[in-house]
Amino acid sequence: MMEARLLIIDDEEITLGNLQHVMERQGYRVVACRSGAEGVKCLETQAFDVVLTDLRMEGVNGMDVLNKSRALQPDAEVIFITAYATAESAVQALKHGAFYYIAKPFRLDEVRKVVAEALEKVRLRRENQALHREIARYRDSDSIITQDPGMQRLLDMARQIAPTDCSVLITGESGTGKELFAKFLHRHSARRDGPYVALNCGAFSEQLLANELFGHEKGAFTGATALKKGLIEVSAGGTLFLDEVTEMEPSMQVKLLRVLQEKEVLRVGGTRPVKCDVRVIAATNRDVEKAVREGRFREDLYFRLNVVNLHIPPLARRRGDIPLLARHFLLRYAERMKKPVTRISDEVLAAMMQYSFPGNVRELENLIERGVAMAQGDAIEPGQLPDTMRKGDNKFGYRALGGRLPTLEEQERDYIRRVLDEVKGNQTAAARILGINRASLWRKLKSRPDAEADGD
Repeated sequence: MMEARLLIIDDEEITLGNLQHVMERQGYRVVACRSGAEGVKCLETQAFDVVLTDLRMEGVNGMDVLNKSRALQPDAEVIFITAYATAESAVQALKHGAFYYIAKPFRLDEVRKVVAEALEKVRLRRENQALHREIARYRDSDSIITQDPGMQRLLDMARQIAPTDCSVLITGESGTGKELFAKFLHRHSARRDGPYVALNCGAFSEQLLANELFGHEKGAFTGATALKKGLIEVSAGGTLFLDEVTEMEPSMQVKLLRVLQEKEVLRVGGTRPVKCDVRVIAATNRDVEKAVREGRFREDLYFRLNVVNLHIPPLARRRGDIPLLARHFLLRYAERMKKPVTRISDEVLAAMMQYSFPGNVRELENLIERGVAMAQGDAIEPGQLPDTMRKGDNKFGYRALGGRLPTLEEQERDYIRRVLDEVKGNQTAAARILGINRASLWRKLKSRPDAEADGD
């Protein structure tokens, strides 16, 4: 939260002065008013995080201030301080939404503590609201949540090619979100009202895969008691997503190539091909060109599938998406598990920012799901992290700082230094890897305590 703003209202000049002095020494920006009416005018013209007000005052009293604050600034917390404390008035104050009720004479330590707790509540509420707004911005992206410039360019390309009906090959490591892109292409295509069917080619033997894709005629084999349409026919008018397509056996590759060329399918045991209008989107986590060179994947099929290639970078190459995705998953699993977990601690965020995430977005999602399930309060804390992350194990070898996790600023500084080392000081190449422009990198370098003339 930015510098906290406090409104203090009390018609006793000595009390008002003492509270103003103490709160300003705590680092808060304080506006002091000697009447309820003056305080209400301030509420109408200025924003506050916490209001400390006397309960009994001439004219506009503390309850009037509370009601006005609720109407004008519902996020602000109101604390009553009064010399006329009774159980009944305390109950009424809390019932009407006051954060706390302090009796005079008060202890300054108590006031400091209550104000700090009220500010924390305000911070969490606003953070949660900002989180919902931030996630809402990405709902039009069909659940592809990113703020990475490279990923945004991929989305722009996907929007351009979606209506063209051309074949698309999506590549990238496991867990990067290849199927999300396939669904994105389908939803932005002219086939959006048709079926979307997905099949993992690596999950079936050759015979079972043929049966799943092409279907069979009645009596084609023992147990084939009825005609069965394959997924290619089922997805007619829509999109067929073939995940891990490079796991197909060579004989199946030939059959798939025929489907793409002739736009027809021959069922197992059939003699007459069936016309099928289907768009095929394929994906793999393998090096396809290497598979072609080694003869494990047909070159002609590769060219048929790879009309447009979308390569999704690993999460470690788009680290700026980690906090955004983590908060997205936090909202999802907190709602699903009906748990009041609203935030991720700074220590956990720092640990995630230095972790290599070999399992990519899928691993991050599992991590947040685990954290929400194990959380005992309103936040995911370091104790809910797996041992490898808690001990700081990672593939990048980031340094520990005096036995603690580094701050995000320190982490960013280390990462920029490492990237510059990798590209031998070439700022243009470093900026491209970091997903920022060269001017932004230059500003970050200038802000480093150890800033030096890293040149091209």
